[in-house]
Amino acid sequence: MWTLFLIFLAASAAAAATGTLFKPGAWYEGLEKPAWTPRKWMFPVVWTVLYIASAYAAARVAIRPDSGQALAFWSMQIAFNTLWTPVFFGAHRMAAGLIVIVILWLAVAAVMVNFLTLDLLAGLLIVPYLIWVTVAASLNLWIWRNNRAG
Repeated sequence: MWTLFLIFLAASAAAAATGTLFKPGAWYEGLEKPAWTPRKWMFPVVWTVLYIASAYAAARVAIRPDSGQALAFWSMQIAFNTLWTPVFFGAHRMAAGLIVIVILWLAVAAVMVNFLTLDLLAGLLIVPYLIWVTVAASLNLWIWRNNRAG
């Protein structure tokens, strides 16, 4: 199982790398944001914990019979997770970022439901991820709605 964990963690690290390639920068700093925006330091800390938990959950599920659909949804979520940062921070496409993060949210929800049916702990490990993506999607929506040009 530990080899599987490292494989899923490597996929998560690739997603995390987009955060170093496409930093928020001056563009993001200049946007109007809600008072409930998480502090800057929280993003790398929370994402690190979520990626580790998600990789461990996926490794637990991968050794279960009939885990194909659950792992397909896991693959989908990590792909859309990887896509969001360059779309939002790199291309400055807030509406497109919102579409990507809604699909990400649906994929994470599907991961959670599928993992719960195969391994209770694995499913529960995805709950904080779904909560964080909910916050991120809400933030993306708020920023888009309040920063559109005339």
